[in-house]
Amino acid sequence: MSDRTTIGVGMVGYAFMGRVHSQAWRSVGAFFDLPLAPRMAVLAGRSKERTEAAAAQLGWDAVETDWRELVRRDDVQIVDICTPGDSHAEIAVAALEAGKHVLCEKPLANTVAEAEAMVRAAAAAPGKSMVAFNYRRVPAVALARRYVEEGRLGEIRHVRAQYLQDWIVDPEFPLVWRLQKDKAGAGALGDIGSHIVDAAQFITGQNVVGVSALTETFIKERPLAAESAGLGATGTSATGQVTVDDAALFIGRLSGGAVASFEATRFATGRKNAMRIEINGSRGSLAFDFEAMNELWFSAGGGGFERVLVTEPDHPYVGAWWPPGHGLGYEHTFTHEVKDFLEAIATGADPTPSFADGLRVQRVLAAVERSAAEGSRYTNVED
Repeated sequence: MSDRTTIGVGMVGYAFMGRVHSQAWRSVGAFFDLPLAPRMAVLAGRSKERTEAAAAQLGWDAVETDWRELVRRDDVQIVDICTPGDSHAEIAVAALEAGKHVLCEKPLANTVAEAEAMVRAAAAAPGKSMVAFNYRRVPAVALARRYVEEGRLGEIRHVRAQYLQDWIVDPEFPLVWRLQKDKAGAGALGDIGSHIVDAAQFITGQNVVGVSALTETFIKERPLAAESAGLGATGTSATGQVTVDDAALFIGRLSGGAVASFEATRFATGRKNAMRIEINGSRGSLAFDFEAMNELWFSAGGGGFERVLVTEPDHPYVGAWWPPGHGLGYEHTFTHEVKDFLEAIATGADPTPSFADGLRVQRVLAAVERSAAEGSRYTNVED
């Protein structure tokens, strides 16, 4: 990596997303021949002690306790935003105005207005920007898009997309930030529903233009986490209101005429990370389930489905990794993500998914919320 131009990365946030993004920045240069060598310059978090511990564990050179100081640093050219949605817009706009490149976790923002402000800032800024819909970088999902582009499915008619998890089935699970609308923007709809909306649009090349939806919150109050209650490690019997959806179901129409159904829930007992999509066309069909992420199922000409093991060197991204049959994992999708981002920065290309793509998803989420509030009424995305 010594003969490559070094580019400094500053990351805001060090929890779940921060950990996987850190792994991506650490590993990308070891497997992909890139024109830029990322340096993990600085990590920002609110607690100095915790941020320093995270930086030491994850491989960051320095820490800041104020993201504004990170944005001002001369050794940071890329700002990677791994915080809850309520801070995405403020950090991203400030970083873009400071001339930085910005990678922002999904969903892009908590509201359409915030996402629109981010898109305006991105359009006016010299730096590149990308929203982190990592499932686009699953080799099997990228191969599915290739099949559609090659015409193997013919005219797209049906899309079925699900994202099923069960991590909050227990009513004693605490009221974490993902269950609070002011921090998360939405519940299952924004957290995981945004992924299947983006995946459907990415694979088919069509946009969701209208929806009819319903949402449900099954457990409306949860125990406060000990820290939130201010009672230290002893815990508390106090509860707080869940202000987001636990599940969202909606049907929709795509811009090319296809019909679609979407289901996002964190109450599918026994399902851990079942991000699934099936697409039916006039000539063929394909199906994918992330819980078997190295497989794509394809049906040609009405025949039965056949399993494609997506580990061949000519499959998207796979040639940089292991011999055929040696599967990849969740973390590799983020490595692919930063690889594509670095290449776009180096060549001056516009990264995808762009902030405009993120705004498009945000508008779908907002239309789902409006439709559900109005009793499943069909709602145009652009209204």
